[in-house]
Amino acid sequence: SKAEMGHTCRGTINLATANISVEDSCNFIISNGGAQTYHLKASSEVERQRWVTALELAKAKAVKMLEESDDSGDESVSQTDKTELQNTLRILSSKVEDLSTCNDLIAKHGTALQRSLSELEALRLPPESTDKIKQVNERATLFRITSNAMINVSPHPEDPTVGKAPTPMLSAVSPQACRDFMLLAQTHGKKWQKSLQQERDQRIRLEETLEQLAKQHNHLERAFRGATVLPASTPGTAGSGKDLCCPAKGDLSDEDDDNNEFFDAPEIFPMPDIMGHKRTGSNISGTSSDISLDEQYKHQVEDTKKEKRTRIPYKPNYSLNLWSIMKNCIGKELSKIPMPVNFNEPLSMLQRLTEDLEYHELLDRAARCESSLEQLCYVAAFTVSSYSTTVFRTSKPFNPLLGETFELDRLEENGYRSLCEQVSHHPPAAAHHADSKNGWTLRQEIKITSKFRGKYLSIMPLGTIHCIFHSSGNHYTWKKVTTTVHNIIVGKLWIDQSGEIEIVNHKTGDKCILKFVPYSYFSRDVARKVTGEVMDPSGKVHFALLGTWDEKMDCYRVQLGAADNGAEARPRAHEAEDSRVLLWKRNPLP
Repeated sequence: SKAEMGHTCRGTINLATANISVEDSCNFIISNGGAQTYHLKASSEVERQRWVTALELAKAKAVKMLEESDDSGDESVSQTDKTELQNTLRILSSKVEDLSTCNDLIAKHGTALQRSLSELEALRLPPESTDKIKQVNERATLFRITSNAMINVSPHPEDPTVGKAPTPMLSAVSPQACRDFMLLAQTHGKKWQKSLQQERDQRIRLEETLEQLAKQHNHLERAFRGATVLPASTPGTAGSGKDLCCPAKGDLSDEDDDNNEFFDAPEIFPMPDIMGHKRTGSNISGTSSDISLDEQYKHQVEDTKKEKRTRIPYKPNYSLNLWSIMKNCIGKELSKIPMPVNFNEPLSMLQRLTEDLEYHELLDRAARCESSLEQLCYVAAFTVSSYSTTVFRTSKPFNPLLGETFELDRLEENGYRSLCEQVSHHPPAAAHHADSKNGWTLRQEIKITSKFRGKYLSIMPLGTIHCIFHSSGNHYTWKKVTTTVHNIIVGKLWIDQSGEIEIVNHKTGDKCILKFVPYSYFSRDVARKVTGEVMDPSGKVHFALLGTWDEKMDCYRVQLGAADNGAEARPRAHEAEDSRVLLWKRNPLP
């Protein structure tokens, strides 16, 4: 929240209350008493001591600043600021004195005016003059009341002087109110002065920090330009790996950072040569520029025509306390939460989106349908099939880089090819396009928004999916349902899908409503149940769909009765077992 920004950020330790302790020759610990503890390791004992000394000095400075901020009356301000403040208060005091004088004059002249009017009333004058004098007397009384209100003084309701001439009590009360005002202004003036001084100190600290960052930036640029990547050490190489990383213990100069050399991390996993991509001399020298791109592509396809892998390595079994990471993230969006890497599955979100095409044969069969209503049944089964593997996969795919693409070419085997690209980073959004030579095109733009509610995590995909069949021109659109990850705090993670999907044929007006029933512990229904109805533009139900989003989907033809009412005919659909058609069944997991 904005209130937090003034005093802390998540993960910080206040140096004024920090505990700095040395663990061994290279390690030291900074802790704030339980909530945050940092274990830091230096490359040598000398470097560790430099860090500890610098942190102790910074801690002393932080304690001093804390004491200064706690002292509300004796803050240190410059002589110029004190003089300016005194001048302001002096001017304010003189204005209060002027106001008090004005009050006395108003009281004096008001009394005289009231007395003169009373004398006029006592004289024997014609009735017309008496009325006129009473009217002037009332206006004079209003003038007195208004004057008192202007000076912020009102006589007590029980005061017998109300309606009569003002008394010296008014001039005595008014300066008291003005003095209170002056005292209040003086108190707030000190607070403003303190706030101003804090802003100035903060600006100076920011300028110093920026200067340090600029120096570090220049230093890193110089180091990067002068860095040399050395080969692996051989028996003839002087020094060991430890000597390369750690400076000499006796070296206390700050120039040892300038002499650091940077090394590439070694390749831990050897790259398998399954794709057949080998860099040749022609690739490096550029002599292949006279070969056309088509020939290069054909040559590449011939090289890469090898068997695809049939299994992937097992997931490493690391213990993961998810609640310790996410307890500070309640109410935040998933893209703002830092996740440990072993919470991810080794896929990009683009690849995960492309998995929607696993059951592409449903769209192939839909393209061959002559009836648009039957075609809609297969499209509905295709929308459900995209959730088939989520029940077993509670891991999160990696966020793609902005502009990252994933291409899947299955033209030879399955007749389609697909391209998916990350088109926005905040908020994350991907665009997916797939073409099939079997007569359909699929495209989708998916934005994922999410909310963490403590016990569960809700993932809401935004954006629309379009499917167009070339021969008939039927154009279908739909949106995805909400995915919920349960048992974030304790227990085994499990995923549920809930909500409704409305699939619309924009050419004919046909519509299908799919309902994903949320899991309930007290329900006797089968888990992960999906029901659906396929309707024509008039709202008559022609097909009923029933199944689960992790196993299969069946289709029943609805026989309309004499009432020709779809609502009455729906129960009969389940009785007509002979009209049941299996639309989709999940493939065995690899």
